[in-house]
Amino acid sequence: MNIRVLHQFLTLAEHLHFGRASIASNISISALSRNIRQLEQETGAELFHRDNRSVSLTPNGLIFQQYAKGATRQWRQVCLDMSKTGDQLQGEISLYCSVTASQSILFDRLNRFRQSHPGIDIKLHTGDPEHSISRVAAGEEEVAIAALPPSMPRGVVFKSIAISPLLFIAPKSQHEMDIPKDNNPEQWSKLPMILAEKGLARNRVDQWFRTLGVNPRIYAQVAGNEAIVSMVSLGFGIGVVPEIVIENSSLAEQIRILDIEPELESYNLGLFALKRSLNNPLVRAFWGLTDH
Repeated sequence: MNIRVLHQFLTLAEHLHFGRASIASNISISALSRNIRQLEQETGAELFHRDNRSVSLTPNGLIFQQYAKGATRQWRQVCLDMSKTGDQLQGEISLYCSVTASQSILFDRLNRFRQSHPGIDIKLHTGDPEHSISRVAAGEEEVAIAALPPSMPRGVVFKSIAISPLLFIAPKSQHEMDIPKDNNPEQWSKLPMILAEKGLARNRVDQWFRTLGVNPRIYAQVAGNEAIVSMVSLGFGIGVVPEIVIENSSLAEQIRILDIEPELESYNLGLFALKRSLNNPLVRAFWGLTDH
């Protein structure tokens, strides 16, 4: 079975959209569709449900997805074993992180990694950090960058890189959106809040409001910290984001950090991987970046 087509299958299974999957695979939509149909003929099973509006995996597609993940992982290992030249490592590892992490935490480390290991390619995916650990646990990515949660899936290990405070922010031009005096619950309940839909930050903010005895007025729930900074800068409400997001935002001058008590628990940012993945010398090389 063609390993290239397996990669295309996995890409379509991830995006569930032929247009986006074709771009990610660097082939035309028609070529991708043709390869998937050929794959279905070879397996003798329908792998995707398709209609004019959506694409989804069939039950057989879910089974085949697990096979494809294992096959491509083994293929990378075989290529690694056969391509070693002296002490230089060669091959590819997959990495997932937010856009902010790619611009801040990752930038300098990738530069050093490229100098030390020019034969290793990084396949980088960016998106909502909420999905980082689950993608590693499912074997979809070998390494992810995210904040340490209260608990982790079995078999996943963590290595700390940096600490980033979790901050309340307000629009710079609207001083009426200040912290209520003495954390007055009634005043807090009237302020429009722009919060993450879910995830670590949302859990900590919800707990903070519960402790205060406040039922917050939620103006918007969004995915991604960058979107929170954007909406706050436009004056829609008060948000909560990690300091690292503000430091790397082009809108940092349009917002102000609020001094609140008690402070929210900081983010412990770092690398996540399956423990067994550290047996892969490519992953272990990237993991070692935090030692320098």
